[in-house]
Amino acid sequence: MALYYLTVVRFTVIIITMYTRLLQSPKSSILLLGPRGTGKSTWIHRHFGDAVSYDLLDTQEALRLERNPHVLFNEVQGLKPGSWVVLDEVQKVPALLDEVHRLIESRGLHFILCGSSARKLKRTGVNLLAGRAIVTHMFPLTSAELEQDFNADRALIYGTLPISVSGENPEGFLTTYAATYLNEEIRAEALTRNVGSFSRFLEIAARQNGQVTNISNIAREAAVNRTTVQNYFEILIDTLIGYWIPAWKLKRSTKQISHPKFYLFDTGVARVLTGRLPYPPTQEELGPLFENMLFNEIKAYLSYRKLHYQLYFWRNYDGTEVDLLCETRNGFVAVEMKASSAWQKRFNRGLNRIQIELSPGKVQCYGIYRGQRSAKFDNINILPAAHFLKKLWDGNIIC
Repeated sequence: MALYYLTVVRFTVIIITMYTRLLQSPKSSILLLGPRGTGKSTWIHRHFGDAVSYDLLDTQEALRLERNPHVLFNEVQGLKPGSWVVLDEVQKVPALLDEVHRLIESRGLHFILCGSSARKLKRTGVNLLAGRAIVTHMFPLTSAELEQDFNADRALIYGTLPISVSGENPEGFLTTYAATYLNEEIRAEALTRNVGSFSRFLEIAARQNGQVTNISNIAREAAVNRTTVQNYFEILIDTLIGYWIPAWKLKRSTKQISHPKFYLFDTGVARVLTGRLPYPPTQEELGPLFENMLFNEIKAYLSYRKLHYQLYFWRNYDGTEVDLLCETRNGFVAVEMKASSAWQKRFNRGLNRIQIELSPGKVQCYGIYRGQRSAKFDNINILPAAHFLKKLWDGNIIC
């Protein structure tokens, strides 16, 4: 397993260099977060290949620095001001951040602090550099990075982690990814003592990916208590495997759904966790997967463009809903997503309702589907998914 993973890492370098990543080279220190396999190390090598580097996945290196974090200060303090230092998988030795703080302040050094988990950094209460390192995220490959190689139907099935896109065996890679990363890393970092119940929870959470999350129902199905399920979701958030989309609450007192939705960071990972990866997705699966793919693209777009908008969904108790609602400086953007090859007028119900709730003229409405033709009616722009993503990355949807 370890040898296979090493081969995967080397192959990732080859694949990612085929594409130009949207994450720009920084001018000052950053804390670069993202799940493994998204290309962080390759990006660092491309932009900071000459920097002094510490790989904390190397157990001996991590133990050496953990025993005496001040060693870092001694080893790099002689570098010229403005020099770059890389700490890969910095969450392995959180105490190093105190030394990083000192080196930034006293020596004028710049740091790339790379990590695939924020959990230990938060739980240990270590010095998070007081804003001296900008938190930055890296995502799986986006449609804007893949350009003509982007295939929406394939992305629904295998996701867009680099090896899933260009590797010869995406099913094998994703199966190994789930086993080595989502299970063994959880066990290695002692994030939960009961790996068996966590694995059951992972499958259930993946099956409910993109749906309104009911903690009590998941706890009952996973045969654990509610508090444990809440902790498991926190593990997924902190290890960058997923994220919450909260429900939008209108100011007036109407009955609305208040439970959030949970989305995994990659559709391929979502499918392998459900055990459905070897099979064609059913019609029931396609809807949540389609939403998941588009939400992941929009989150990446907001992050890379440094737009700090919050994403929401909205649903009334009468079943009226809008999949995505985003308040921008120019008003609201509302998006309904349907994994259908034909747009039906009934799909407009939620978008028509939200225009009334938020006042006409204050909201731009989009219907996104898997068909081929654009249209417009009821003040709603109906767009094929590929057309929507092109307009999104061109800055014509959310800005």
